[in-house]
This record gives sequence, structure tokens and C-alpha cells, in this order.
Amino acid sequence: MVEKWNITIPELTGDETRSAYIYLPESYNYDTDRRYPVLYMFDGHNVFFDSDATYGKSWGMKEYMDHTATPLIIAAVECNHSPDNGRLREYSPYTFSDPQFGTIRGLGQLTIEWLIHTFKTDIDRNFRTLPDREHTLIAGSSMGGLMSLYAVLEYNRFFSKAAALSPSIWTAPAQLEQLIRRSSLLPDTAVYMDCGSEELKNHRGADMAALLGRFTSLLFQKNICVESRIVPGGTHCEASWERQIPFFMDALLYTIL
Repeated sequence: MVEKWNITIPELTGDETRSAYIYLPESYNYDTDRRYPVLYMFDGHNVFFDSDATYGKSWGMKEYMDHTATPLIIAAVECNHSPDNGRLREYSPYTFSDPQFGTIRGLGQLTIEWLIHTFKTDIDRNFRTLPDREHTLIAGSSMGGLMSLYAVLEYNRFFSKAAALSPSIWTAPAQLEQLIRRSSLLPDTAVYMDCGSEELKNHRGADMAALLGRFTSLLFQKNICVESRIVPGGTHCEASWERQIPFFMDALLYTIL
């Protein structure tokens, strides 16, 4: 079951409303004493319903969750669709410049702070969650993948595991490398990263395979669990990310379910 409602994020967009979503497993309705881990996801409009998805194709997370009967809550929030690069600003931890987009002032820290201290607080208050760090996960793709990686590194006291699909690490590789090097990560931290073989050259001047390999190596040195993949034939779209669901879900849930 997926519930959908409107929220505001005053810190970012004032009174403008956007959609929030929560997936509750079937067992939530009859196993009323049970509490559940929570996976927070970016670009919530693309997670569950084709009718809400930006390009008419969602990840199909509801179908996967129903089919596998995974005992997990998924909470997701729609991105900022403002034409003045609203999504890029909210989903970038760092200010960066790009020939196509110009200078993007990163508001990612503000976004994560809101997610942790407002959205997560509301989810934990209103649903039977396991609110501790071990059972709090985060995932996203593209800029949402970048944010997921940033969240588990910078806010490791709140998130134990992250899935970063096709993460936009090309936007600020130097800052990300510094973040990985200085991060104090608990040993149960798990990070899943991937990139489609067909999208490796999407960003002019950025060798995505080399960046992914470098960050994977640095994460290995932190003595945490890491899964990193180049997806054969993978592209930068929801249909491709949908096919990766079994891989990243296994990586996130292996030790907690």
C-alpha cells in the first residue's frame, strides 16, 4: 500500500506544496506489534507510479516490494521541479559550475537536515518504524544518488546504509574525495554504487568509470561494506534503475532482515 499526501518544505520552497509518499508492506496491517526499517528515497514522484513520474516511467518499487513481501517501509518526497534548476540546487551538497547549467548553489545540506529533523521525525511519529540508525537507509539515482552517498558519509550517525545509483559524482569530485577521507564511518555501514555502461561518457570531461573506481577504493579503505558495479547495458533512466532493485536491495538489507 502506498499513501500519498502534500507537504511543504519552508526552508527550501516556502508554502509551495509537493507530494510525499509512504509504502507500507502488507504485513503492516495485520502484524500490528511489528516495527519496520525505513528506506528514504529521493525523487519520490518517480519511485512508485508511472502516472506521477517525470518521464512516464517509475522505478516500480511497489510492485517489487509486493512481489517479494519485503518487510520494509519506504518514505519518499517529490523533488523541486522549479525551472531555475531547483532540483539541482536541492540535491547538490556542494556549489558547482557546469557549462550546461551554469553555477549551481548547493542546498543539499539543508535538504538532508530537513529530511532528518522534520520528515524522518514525522514518519517515526506516525508509523511503526525502527527509528535507530541501523534500520535507517537512504537511496536515490543521479543527483539523488549523489545525495544518498553524501548522507551516509556526512550523517553516518543517522544512516547506516545507502544506495547511490548512477550518482552525479562528476559535480564535485574533489569535495567528495575529501568527505570520504575525513568521514568516521561505523563498521556496519554499507554503500552500494553503480553506473550504467552506456552512461559512462555522458558527462564531458568526467571519466565516470575512473571516478567510480577511485571512490570505491577509498570507501574500501574505510573498512565498511561496499558493492560497486558497472551495469552491462545500463542507461541513465528509471527503467534501468528498476532493473537494479534486486542488487541494491540485497546490499542494503543483507544484515538487517
